[in-house]
Amino acid sequence: METLTLEFENARIAQSLYAGDPKLLKDLEARLGVRATARDGWIRFEGEKPAIDRARSVFDQLQTAAKQGVSIQRQEFLQALDSVSPNASAEPLSSLIETKIHCSPRKPPVVPRTAGQKSYLQSIQSHDITFGVGPAGTGKTYLAVACAVAALKQEKIKRIVLTRPAVEAGEALGFLPGALEEKILPYLRPLYDALHDLLEAEELQKLMDRNIIEIAPLAYMRGRTLGNSFVILDEAQNTTAEQMLMFLTRLGIGSKCVVTGDVTQIDLPRNKLSGLVEAVSALRDVQGIGMHFFTEKDVVRHPLVQSIVLAYKDHRGSRESRI
Repeated sequence: METLTLEFENARIAQSLYAGDPKLLKDLEARLGVRATARDGWIRFEGEKPAIDRARSVFDQLQTAAKQGVSIQRQEFLQALDSVSPNASAEPLSSLIETKIHCSPRKPPVVPRTAGQKSYLQSIQSHDITFGVGPAGTGKTYLAVACAVAALKQEKIKRIVLTRPAVEAGEALGFLPGALEEKILPYLRPLYDALHDLLEAEELQKLMDRNIIEIAPLAYMRGRTLGNSFVILDEAQNTTAEQMLMFLTRLGIGSKCVVTGDVTQIDLPRNKLSGLVEAVSALRDVQGIGMHFFTEKDVVRHPLVQSIVLAYKDHRGSRESRI
């Protein structure tokens, strides 16, 4: 039996390495076969030497990530833990955070939180068109918007165009109060939320006022050619086959496109084929187009969301078999 005590500058720093969640230390105890005790400014491990060494490796990874500006949350802790567990096949946390996306000097860098997210980012970087398909909470839209903002900052593109179908509104859109912009705002809100998280409010407003960042319903894409742009189509499972073809043929010279969607959340009438389902089937072998499929393991919201996605998948039978 051996003992290892890790000392930190203060209790806040120590707690930040396990997201202030004692349950994560319990997970570490169960997985590695050690006893973990956390007190003011220190964490002590007791156990056999191989297990103690693995526990040290976990916290070495977490400290390195924290020093690089990464906020340690449950997903980061479990990634580090998975990488050192017996018979581990997971990448070390350091491998994930190598893929940083810098959007604003006043905001922390965006880093992938799972191996699936890292692969998705690599696909976006290496393809002009990428499809990101998977369940809610996997970061499909957020990571795509982060890539778009980073490309704009690096002057790789001149504008960002974000769009999604407003299927839920249907014909009732005209009956909603307010001007057109006010009518469609609720359906575009997730895109605004991502931008607000990645950019300072004043900077974002300036970019939108100058139309460098444009957020619009999918119907507004018809007849346009989007050159030198980073174009994102969100909630693509709710496009019709005709809308998807229309959208994909808008891409101009010097542009990059990301299409995101979840085929288990299609809101179209049952007799309508989803444009996303058809596009993935038709384009999966086209050179220059990347296809990335997330699983419930990539869900980075509340831990219960992953369980909910998996439970519904088992209960209903996955619609992903359609693609």
